[in-house]
Amino acid sequence: MVKAYIKGIEYYCPQQIESNPANDKLTEKIGILTRHIAKDNELASDLAYMAAEKLFNSKICEKEDIDFLLYCTQSPDHFLPTTACLLQSRLSLSTTCGAFDYNLGCSGYVYGLSIAKGLIESGAAKNILLITSDTYSKYIHPLDRSVKVLFGDAATATLVSSTNSEEDLIGPFDFGTDGRGADNLIVPAGALKEPISSVNLEETTDSFGNVRMRKNLYMNGPEVFNFTLKEVPRSIQNLLEKSNKTKDDYDLFIFHQANKYMLEHLRRKLSIDEQKFSICVENFGNTVSSTIPIALKNELLQGRVKNSSLLMLVGFGVGYSWASCNVVWKSNT
Repeated sequence: MVKAYIKGIEYYCPQQIESNPANDKLTEKIGILTRHIAKDNELASDLAYMAAEKLFNSKICEKEDIDFLLYCTQSPDHFLPTTACLLQSRLSLSTTCGAFDYNLGCSGYVYGLSIAKGLIESGAAKNILLITSDTYSKYIHPLDRSVKVLFGDAATATLVSSTNSEEDLIGPFDFGTDGRGADNLIVPAGALKEPISSVNLEETTDSFGNVRMRKNLYMNGPEVFNFTLKEVPRSIQNLLEKSNKTKDDYDLFIFHQANKYMLEHLRRKLSIDEQKFSICVENFGNTVSSTIPIALKNELLQGRVKNSSLLMLVGFGVGYSWASCNVVWKSNT
């Protein structure tokens, strides 16, 4: 039977690095020491291009092999055209290649895997280039420490291909959405509902001394934290039931890398063995849709993911949106 599987992953981070304050209680709590930040003239699509070129330079496939491009971003070049079309041209992919953007944040990688799986197992595609890329730093006010110390910029490129297998190598999935939480992680102004004007360019200072405008990213940290603790365990339980598995069956859990404090809280709440739990935020920060593939790539490099390893991937955040899935890793060597 034709099944989808992850054939390879690469990532790219901007060269510019910002450090969080050393010997600082907040830095220690979130576990983020440094973050990669895009330059003023460096777009998310530039990072996406570099990640894709890195994947192709690994010789895992040729550009002509790609028959679909999926691009997950909340930092598009334009309202229109879709940035995926611009990347198709810039990467010199075939004009017979399908391409589209989808706007999701921290759950975006798992959603992308589900789309890729559907395209491949329906026979619509054989090799899919799944790219995640965001530059949240461009939405953040430099004096808003509530978000500045958390978010970094990055892009990843994943090759999802077809293979013959009797077992699912990606899936099943569990999805969830609660748009009632939209205002708790949002860039209020800049699109059609609230165009940029002199009113939303006025700076305000909150009770903690954080400065922002309405064109900047705003996050209600406590509410996002509460949402996570409520919905992530429920999604994982749903996935276990769909998979007919227990947590003990998994070799590694890779959650959205929001920050160390949240990850450790989830790990303890879910009683997951520390040795089976990935934390990869120290030198990246929260890179939104790219956190899971970056962590997965680093776990591969460290040898914690082996052939036939069973992984659980869990994304959650802005939207609110969440998604979880199983991945069976298959080595190409």
